[in-house]
Amino acid sequence: MLTVAPGILLWREWLAPAAQKALLDDVLARLEQAPLYRPIMPGTGKPFSAQESNFGPLGWVADKAGYRYQPTHPVTARPWPDMPPALAALWQALAGAWGTDPPPPACCLVNLYRDGARMGLHQDRDEADTSAPVIGVSLGDSAVFRIGGTSRKGPTRSLTLASGDVIGLGGPARLAFHGIDRVRAGSCGLIPGGGRLSLTLRHVRA
Repeated sequence: MLTVAPGILLWREWLAPAAQKALLDDVLARLEQAPLYRPIMPGTGKPFSAQESNFGPLGWVADKAGYRYQPTHPVTARPWPDMPPALAALWQALAGAWGTDPPPPACCLVNLYRDGARMGLHQDRDEADTSAPVIGVSLGDSAVFRIGGTSRKGPTRSLTLASGDVIGLGGPARLAFHGIDRVRAGSCGLIPGGGRLSLTLRHVRA
């Protein structure tokens, strides 16, 4: 475990190649039930450059009505698939690293970044309970991850997240601004068709 900054923890190569492939297979099977779609920005209606889906009891969505969690897919209106067991085990192993014992995650947000996709600096603040960390798993192409403090205007730093890496924001960094500057296309051949999958585990409600 590496401490990038207070509250920002990084586990390099937490998932070995075989475990990455097994998790990917689980993810792709669930995406057949909850297909990837492209959310839109509430204010502008501009579509995200990344595609999204969710696993677990709740899913994070964005549309003209705003940002929120809901129990059903916004396109199919079906409940989200359950979370892959490997992700539940990962949470159980790592979520206590901030000195607390948080409840299980209610949401796994799935982001697919193809070549050219990015995510601007933002805070994960749509959760009613922010006492638990947010933990992200990277699969596929490497990405340049940008992280700052709790002020949008504060200084930031960047680091590379490779396939199998796990990063978490908790404690004083739970509401840190973060984003994806770019994906290094072709750096890993794990994802069919190329790209990077980000799997973000979040506890949502007390």
